[in-house]
Amino acid sequence: MPDFDNTNRGSIWKNDKMRDGKQDPDFTGSLNVDGIEYWVSAWKRKEGAAAKAPALSFTVKPKEAKPAAQRRPAVSDNARGRPAIRDEMNDDIPF
Repeated sequence: MPDFDNTNRGSIWKNDKMRDGKQDPDFTGSLNVDGIEYWVSAWKRKEGAAAKAPALSFTVKPKEAKPAAQRRPAVSDNARGRPAIRDEMNDDIPF
């Protein structure tokens, strides 16, 4: 039996971990767009909202999101061919 292809598909489920008084999403799940996995959060239309308000509002975040500090290369040369500052600071002066 061939594997099921989830590309460009997603699902959301009722959020069973909602906390009282918090703005937690009503639904959570995952989404695949062109082979990239995302987390999905969705909120239902609130009571008293206009009849034409969206039934759901979504937030989508990459599953493999990394902090900005981790995305930068550890050592690189700048545009003028000079070593990165971290390399210049690595010298043998004993103090």
